[in-house]
Amino acid sequence: MYVKKIKTSGIWYKVVYSVLCVTLGWYLHGKFNQDMGAFMHNNEPPHVLVKGLKIADVSAKKKYIAQVEPINSVDIMPQVSGYLEQILFDDGAFVNQGDDIFLIEQRKYKADLKAASAAVKQLKSEYKRISSLHQKKFVSDKELDVAQSNLEQAEAALDLAKLNLEYTQIKSPISGYIGKTLVTKGNLVSPNALKLARVVQTQPIRVVFSVTDKERSKFMQQANEAKDVFVDVVMPNGKIKTVNVKNLFFGNEVNPQTATIPVYIDLENEENLLVPGNYVDINIRFNDGQNKVLVPQVALSADVNGSYVMIVKDDNIVEQRYLSLGDVVEDMQVVLSGLNGDEKVIIQGLQKVQSGMKVNPTKVNFESSIN
Repeated sequence: MYVKKIKTSGIWYKVVYSVLCVTLGWYLHGKFNQDMGAFMHNNEPPHVLVKGLKIADVSAKKKYIAQVEPINSVDIMPQVSGYLEQILFDDGAFVNQGDDIFLIEQRKYKADLKAASAAVKQLKSEYKRISSLHQKKFVSDKELDVAQSNLEQAEAALDLAKLNLEYTQIKSPISGYIGKTLVTKGNLVSPNALKLARVVQTQPIRVVFSVTDKERSKFMQQANEAKDVFVDVVMPNGKIKTVNVKNLFFGNEVNPQTATIPVYIDLENEENLLVPGNYVDINIRFNDGQNKVLVPQVALSADVNGSYVMIVKDDNIVEQRYLSLGDVVEDMQVVLSGLNGDEKVIIQGLQKVQSGMKVNPTKVNFESSIN
């Protein structure tokens, strides 16, 4: 009897368990259907903000720290010895090429010139006399050659005397600003000794900075393709001044310590705002005269395959589009390939979408700072 009671009790538990499972299953099935119905009812396309692209003629911009240096600068050195008689400029003044700036005492050199001139006059007369006798066969060819040689030496000495006298008037070889005089009046000066002053050209002027070899290739390509090249210089007062480029070239060797090569740009400096020795921030803009597609930076994403945007097509379906990017211009990115310019890109709500999904787009106005 006891065993039979146990078996009956076990069967009863199984029946109760089965009924509970069936009841719970029907309950969950009904609940799932209700939730799915509500989900399907509320599952509208996600709302996103989109923006059109901008097409503009923009300049590729590069920023560098450059040092200002003169294109030409000259240390003024005497070429003859003598006492410094006159200083013909004010310290720091602008001098033109050919202006007299120093005068060395001339008495000795005037006397040398007078003596050399007299010697030439005498030897010319002697050569004329010997030449006349030679024609009559009274003197040999050797005597005529000696007379001619003496005359030529005297004429060379005369030229040297004239040149030395000219050297007493020291002229500026270039136009530019002259510094303070380094030797005062009355001092004895001579060649290969102390310099007298220094003249520095400031119009035009040169800035120099360095780029890596990789940057050099791209820099050269942009410079060669550019219709115009502009340089924006950040002045010490913070103002930005655009100056015209007169010449641009690279150094002829790479610095082995830094693996960089210098870039030289000659600029107009009419107002003398750029001073040799200063360091300035410059922005170099290359304008190739061609319109470019610009995409807002907020629309860009990236993965292992590269940079991409999510565009919304006319049927409101999202498409992932990979891009080849150029330079950054203000808050925009230049697109080299991947977009035509008539697309709309998602700028807000990117985390809610994926390629192939339908969305509910709202277009916003273009508010880039680019004109």
